[in-house]
Amino acid sequence: MGKKIESEKIKALAIDLDGTTLLPDSTLGERTKACIHKLISGGMQIIISTGRAIEASEKYRSAMGAQGPMVFFNGAEVADVPSGKILHTDLIGLDVVDFGTEIARELGVHYQVYLSAGISPDTGREDPQRKWETLLIDRYGPEAEMYYKHTGITPVVKDLKSLAAMPDLKGCIKGMYIADPSLHDEIRGRISERFGGRICVMRSFPTFLEVINNGVSKGEGLKIAMRHRGLKPEEVIAFGDEENDVPMFTAAGFSAAPENARDKIREAADFIYGSNANEGLAEYLEKTFF
Repeated sequence: MGKKIESEKIKALAIDLDGTTLLPDSTLGERTKACIHKLISGGMQIIISTGRAIEASEKYRSAMGAQGPMVFFNGAEVADVPSGKILHTDLIGLDVVDFGTEIARELGVHYQVYLSAGISPDTGREDPQRKWETLLIDRYGPEAEMYYKHTGITPVVKDLKSLAAMPDLKGCIKGMYIADPSLHDEIRGRISERFGGRICVMRSFPTFLEVINNGVSKGEGLKIAMRHRGLKPEEVIAFGDEENDVPMFTAAGFSAAPENARDKIREAADFIYGSNANEGLAEYLEKTFF
């Protein structure tokens, strides 16, 4: 706390989606949409920075009218949208996917992985017919149904342990568990024991536990997006509500969290604003820039 923003010097806003920009029902509020439209028309750049895939973010980006380099999969992928050109990827190894599948089966929890855009889930080779990334799940259950409703992405059911046998597949963008938070520490501990500092496990939603390479973060992804956009840290404010957003707070010159964020997230932010349930982001931006 204690920082002061000179609004005329801010050129970009790095915004998380779920829990920050979106309403609790995962829709974009009309006040927020109108506010972002007005900012963009005045020259402000909007950098979506999310754990979501490009496909699962596209309807929000389109509704906002934002474009340019943005951060997906918690920084494991940076892409220019709407063109879809991939600017950066950092893939987890298939040994991580294989071990992650074992944990999920032993604990009886949902586990899924994403393949890079243009990769066939059948061969692991490039397939130009696949515009978006492919979501693979080990089995279909209520968690998969919830995730489909949350993202709109149709999953492909596949034995995830078979991926390790694909010689042409270089890795996956990320793994993700959908599990009761009471199991998160056990999952983290087992992955840490096996892979040490090579792999990072972080929460991105109350029941979502993301598995990515260590060093991959929204902060590093934001730095890449900022370089492509020619932005300096002091020209950017980062907004987020979960632990996967905190690395953005140090990459940007300023940071802000909604009051619905957990204590440690709010403590890491420079500014606190109203809950996402009340479109607090729009209220904060209106007061700051209009």
